[in-house]
Amino acid sequence: MPTLFISDLHLDDRRPETTALLQKFLQDEAIHADALYILGDLFEFWLGDDVPSKCSVAVAAALNRLRQNGVPCYFIHGNRDFLLQDVYASLAGVELLPEEHVADLYGERVLLLHGDSLCTDDVAYQQFRTVVRNPTWQQDFLSRPPQERLQIALQARDASAAHKGNVDMNIMDVNPHEVEAAFERHGVLTMIHGHTHRPASHDLQIKGHDAQRIVLGDWYTHGSVLRVQQGIYELSALY
Repeated sequence: MPTLFISDLHLDDRRPETTALLQKFLQDEAIHADALYILGDLFEFWLGDDVPSKCSVAVAAALNRLRQNGVPCYFIHGNRDFLLQDVYASLAGVELLPEEHVADLYGERVLLLHGDSLCTDDVAYQQFRTVVRNPTWQQDFLSRPPQERLQIALQARDASAAHKGNVDMNIMDVNPHEVEAAFERHGVLTMIHGHTHRPASHDLQIKGHDAQRIVLGDWYTHGSVLRVQQGIYELSALY
């Protein structure tokens, strides 16, 4: 069975159909996989492990069934759910991975990440990212009442939407030099990430070697999944 990769589901109580689609995918396909990797933005926003939502409770139960059936599940934080911590991970039975993780996929070393760190041309976003990834900022945010956290999250989401509407879309895509640096930093020839919502497989050269960068799709209109078996990478719509 293949190893599965998904990202950018942006689950939200206001979109129960996407949660249902994920539950179906977990029950019908992921339950038989070698492993499942979630590369960030599983949720539209994350207010803290102490503030569950209807969809987060349902997803935790569905993910935990994978672990009970012997399917390991791994999670890398995205730019929307970077505050997801050990309490929820334990509840869902998932293992939290670092921001950049090299996985052994059937004998090949593959770099996994969410992808937002590669978009360095978007200077405003990278400045925001530096602030919210600071432990002091996170501690202050998580100390606030849930309703106040929600308002901050909604304001940040609205600001992000406005920013996207005012910026050239190419600026929000990955920076080629940053991509090459990530390949070289980890000594790999395959990279998998999400974030840009531009599903594709890109062929490139890294120091004279053939390499590929695979971008996962989002789940706004339909599911997107990458199925990996030895030497085979199949990116497609879910249903």
